[in-house]
Amino acid sequence: MEKSIIRTNRAGVFYAEVIESTPTSAGVIAKLKDCRRLWYWDGAASLSQLAMEGVKKPGNCKFTVTVPEMMVVDVIEIIPCTEKAVKSIDAVPVWKM
Repeated sequence: MEKSIIRTNRAGVFYAEVIESTPTSAGVIAKLKDCRRLWYWDGAASLSQLAMEGVKKPGNCKFTVTVPEMMVVDVIEIIPCTEKAVKSIDAVPVWKM
């Protein structure tokens, strides 16, 4: 299964495997596996660039711990990541307080 960048309407941006997505009256609900919330990234101008190239400054990024499984509501876009982006994003250290 491939990693993707998932943008939601109100919950933010995630990096995960999409297990399933279902259209509902509340918007698209997606079940995610091995999910990290992306709070801040440095070295990519857009989510599209992030999914294609990864980040150029991993030490400046704020990506959370990995959550084994999560459901998100009101998914706006799902962008599959390239191998290059996956290697880059996976190398970003966990940001936590």
